[in-house]
Amino acid sequence: MKNQLFFLLIATMTLTLNAFGQDKKVGGPCEGCEAIYESPVPFDKLDSFVKMPDATWTGKKPLGINGIVYKADGKTPAPGVILYIYHTDETGHYSPKEGAKGWEKRHGSIRSWMRTNEKGEYKFVTLRPAPYPGRTDPAHIHITVKEPGLNEYYIDEYLFANDPLLTPEKRQKLENRGGNGILTLIDVGNMYKAERHIYLGRNIPNYPTNP
Repeated sequence: MKNQLFFLLIATMTLTLNAFGQDKKVGGPCEGCEAIYESPVPFDKLDSFVKMPDATWTGKKPLGINGIVYKADGKTPAPGVILYIYHTDETGHYSPKEGAKGWEKRHGSIRSWMRTNEKGEYKFVTLRPAPYPGRTDPAHIHITVKEPGLNEYYIDEYLFANDPLLTPEKRQKLENRGGNGILTLIDVGNMYKAERHIYLGRNIPNYPTNP
């Protein structure tokens, strides 16, 4: 009987510590999201515009993606939000550089970090990634978000509306975390352009009502 009471007391204390001794996390599990902290530039020095390592106009037609990050109310621009993006190369592989460390070994070298400006704006230029060879996953660009006061979390990947692998069934399964991530490309001559606005907290588990 004493042993039962002892274990019951320990269990109660553990639950209490978990409830009051830990910070509330948002977004759920996120493997690799910690890669956002591998930025070679301090967060407060990041620009709102980046040119990805694969971006080139030499024999290529790059892709420019821009948008505005909004706060949870859906209308107020959110400055100072860190965005980490990475994607496959034109062969569908995550290709790290020789001697790569940390998450670059998994995410490859085509990755960058941005910080939204005072208007909540961000922009990056890259080459369109290819889907994984021999698989049915649509081509995509991963994105992780770190906003002030909250832990990092992932939102829906950037996808391409004209990708034949993006079937109606796959569209229905999208969670729309951070809003719709499907891009409609516009050919402007020397490059393609697309726009995606991001809505903080939208469809993000455990997101606070007033962050």
